[in-house]
Amino acid sequence: MVETVIRKRIEILVDTPLIPHIIDLLKKVDMSGWSVIHVDSGGGRDGEWSDDDFTGASAKSIILVIASEEKTNNLVDLIAPILDSHRLLLTVANVAVVRGHKF
Repeated sequence: MVETVIRKRIEILVDTPLIPHIIDLLKKVDMSGWSVIHVDSGGGRDGEWSDDDFTGASAKSIILVIASEEKTNNLVDLIAPILDSHRLLLTVANVAVVRGHKF
């Protein structure tokens, strides 16, 4: 059986125009790999929303990252102060990864 190691799976729901700012924070904590996933619609405490393809003003994306616990803790420390002001949703979970040395 292939061995796995535990790493952290980080998901950040962000207004799409803020992606470059979040990517800059990832780079500050030496995270070099991420994926951006477009989100079409959703709902939350403030109600439902959907992407407006015409202006992109309400577009949201998820930034997905797999990282070590140390790098994850450093990122959380950087992002925590802007969670409310930038209306971010940040989740962190354990995940079993094959080829853990890459993360």
